[in-house]
Amino acid sequence: MLHVVSLIHDQFEDLELWYPVLRLREAGASVLLAGEKAGVEYHGKYGVPAHADISFDEIDPDSIDALLVPGGWAPDKLRRFPKVLDAVRAMFRQEKVVGQICHAGWVLVSAGVLNGYRVTSTPGIRDDMTNAGAIWLDEPVVVDRNLVSSRRPPDLPDYLKALVKLLQEKTVR
Repeated sequence: MLHVVSLIHDQFEDLELWYPVLRLREAGASVLLAGEKAGVEYHGKYGVPAHADISFDEIDPDSIDALLVPGGWAPDKLRRFPKVLDAVRAMFRQEKVVGQICHAGWVLVSAGVLNGYRVTSTPGIRDDMTNAGAIWLDEPVVVDRNLVSSRRPPDLPDYLKALVKLLQEKTVR
């Protein structure tokens, strides 16, 4: 069984959190939501609630197959937590799958992991991504090594196809 953690905080983009979580659960993955505090209810931009199963402190990159970062305004909050940035860096060091969509790229920028990676994001943070050393492309989904990135909600079907495919490739034993 695949083990995935998705980061959450208030003002996440509702579809960018729930579409991947539900799609991965349908594919048989165990998906936990990690927030600042376990048990806390966070709300998306459109009011959809999500409960943190675990806290950022409880994320163990050694025991998960993928880390997801949804967009919205939550990434601007998420990138302020050292434990979040540590988890992202660990996932990249271990070459484990990281998925990011829309404004989620801000978290990877703050973690300092994008240098030389081909990525996409919402065009609004293109400069942030390129200033962090990424090669930014205006495409629905970009896969580079362990990173799957996407632009915005209409790209979710392409994003999840690529994410599931990469997870399957990386976890074949």
